[in-house]
Amino acid sequence: MPRGEKDAYTDRQKRKAEHIEESEREQGRSNEDAERIAWATVNKQEGGGRKRGSARKTARKSSRKATRKKAGKTTKKAAGKTAKKATGKTARKAPRKAAKKTAKKAAKKAAKKTARKTTKKAAGKTAKKSTRKTARKAAKKTATKRARKTPRKTARKSTRTSNGRTRGG
Repeated sequence: MPRGEKDAYTDRQKRKAEHIEESEREQGRSNEDAERIAWATVNKQEGGGRKRGSARKTARKSSRKATRKKAGKTTKKAAGKTAKKATGKTARKAPRKAAKKTAKKAAKKAAKKTARKTTKKAAGKTAKKSTRKTARKAAKKTATKRARKTPRKTARKSTRTSNGRTRGG
């Protein structure tokens, strides 16, 4: 397929590219740049033309897998080479850095724990204070009620006995 042919694209993809092209033109891009950006966007989002009846889809998938495998192998090789090169100063520095990192993490954890404990203690103290206050208030109320009742009772008893009547008699 020669460059520039859009037969492999679906109508939906073509409309999408047209819309993107228009918006790029509105932003001040040239016609060529807008068209190029539009089709590049469609290709990136949808992986190229999606018309049925072609074997492109399966070929594309298998080629992608092959490139991924190659990329994985090259990164593994590069990692192995760098590991071999890492002798001397860098090899000595790596454990120090790791030790520093773990120390920092441990310090952070400890700080978090102490912060949690202090907040729990503070919450517990405030809860205890509030319960103490309510208990004191309740005790005061009952004491005042008793204080009010007892003089009344004694006054009643004294009036009854002065009349010459006794209770239950």
